[in-house]
Amino acid sequence: MAEHLLEVRDLSVEFHTAAGTVKAVQNVSWHLDRGETLAILGESGSGKSVSASAVMNLIDMPPGRITSGRVLLNGRDMLAMTAEERRRINGARIAMIFQDPLAHLNPVYTVGWQIAEMVTTHGGAARDAQARALELLGRVGIPDPQAAMGRYPHQFSGGQRQRLMIAMALAMKPDILIADEPTTALDVTVQAQVLALLEELQQETGMGLLLITHDLGVVAEIADRVVVMNNGQIVETGLAAEVYRNPQHPYTRKLIDAAPGKGQMPQARDRSGAPLLRAENLHKHYGAFHALKGVGLTIMPGETVAVVGESGSGKSTLARAILRLDDPDSGSILYRGQDLMTMTPRQIFGLRRDLQMVFQDPTQSLNPRMTVFQLISEAWVIHRDILPKAQWKARVAELLVKVGLRPEHAARYPHQFSGGQRQRIAIARALAMEPKLIVCDEAVSALDVSIQAQVIALLDGLRREFGLSYLFIAHDLPVVRDFADRVIVMKSGQIVDEGPVREIFEAPGHPYTRALLAASLDPDPEVQAARRQARASQEERIPA
Repeated sequence: MAEHLLEVRDLSVEFHTAAGTVKAVQNVSWHLDRGETLAILGESGSGKSVSASAVMNLIDMPPGRITSGRVLLNGRDMLAMTAEERRRINGARIAMIFQDPLAHLNPVYTVGWQIAEMVTTHGGAARDAQARALELLGRVGIPDPQAAMGRYPHQFSGGQRQRLMIAMALAMKPDILIADEPTTALDVTVQAQVLALLEELQQETGMGLLLITHDLGVVAEIADRVVVMNNGQIVETGLAAEVYRNPQHPYTRKLIDAAPGKGQMPQARDRSGAPLLRAENLHKHYGAFHALKGVGLTIMPGETVAVVGESGSGKSTLARAILRLDDPDSGSILYRGQDLMTMTPRQIFGLRRDLQMVFQDPTQSLNPRMTVFQLISEAWVIHRDILPKAQWKARVAELLVKVGLRPEHAARYPHQFSGGQRQRIAIARALAMEPKLIVCDEAVSALDVSIQAQVIALLDGLRREFGLSYLFIAHDLPVVRDFADRVIVMKSGQIVDEGPVREIFEAPGHPYTRALLAASLDPDPEVQAARRQARASQEERIPA
């Protein structure tokens, strides 16, 4: 049998913690060949990133420890190499791009210097390194590469920062590129561009691509083979299309069933009667930047209105303006007929209990020094008329059960929960105020597909039980399709399309809406293959 480019054999990794030993990876084996894309698919905690970190020698030891296995690069065991030998391989022969590029780009150095450093670190001349950095910036699609050389990471968008990470990883023309959740937080159009770029670069260089992901759509778009991991073990492996069409393991079936965008779309609601909230002609400037340009929307009682668009479209600015967390420059916001723009701070304070927000990252929005009980009951400390103190403990327990947690979780701290559980705590915290409207700002975008499905089902159940309304900010169109009643599409601070969810998805009226839908990924590899073929045919018909 021919030698594989990279092969992992019987790899086991464990971490020693105060609570005991965690077996993160258990007897895992897989291989990657030149020119191939292998996806390791699984939820948070499945061990997929730990196994990739072992390849790159990035596991902190202690508390981590590789207890068994071999990692073979062209037949040589990297686990038996010296630290000096590993340093010569990392970056030069095996490179890695990470989920959050801002956390892995140095904020005090220009991006040109950081890319060039990859070359000089591996023995290249400074002049050659600068030329290589400039070439790579152009290759990955950064506008005006010469000017970009002197800029800093914070001066680029999220999608551009991911392109910078790709440029840095490709500096030494590696044989293997490991991409760890490279598109999770990106808009659908930017995600499509990044995946197309990776595929194009792979075809040019023949490198093997190892893709770590929880997104079935990404697997369908780019992967040749897939390895499915759960609880540190491989439960299924095979060609991507075969695994999707005929999954053999219950966990794989669970992931496929949880993929959004396949259920029944909500029926159009009766919108007669008085609206719960109406915003009209909202404008917002940040210096010379015009973030909102005459935007308006209406939310009826019990209705979910989704706002979609790329980063910078103004959707989060709109959400903050409606809650008066960031006052618009002009316009009106009527809540049950009362104009929030003319209210005093004391009057706004009284309305906070009706209007709540759930943020994208619960790790940032939950105070790490407070227990779950303190986080949820804080609302009653501030608004003393909601609930007598003697009933706080019982109500916290009730809310935790309502969001799918247990009463005993009240004594724990946020870091003791998974991402999906923390988001449930944030929802329970919002419910403590007994609100009428909850604004969800990308509240499920970073969650695993099955956890995302659970949170969406939870929000929908709470809507039915309590008559809640939602303003749902999102860039994940399949989730919007399953959950929203109406969709508002924003671009460059303006609303370009609006209508019932079925109308937007089946007969989009604006070219930008059609572009967003075309860039959205389907979990079915055969559907994605047909879409790629259609895109290629369309590009061939467009004259040069």
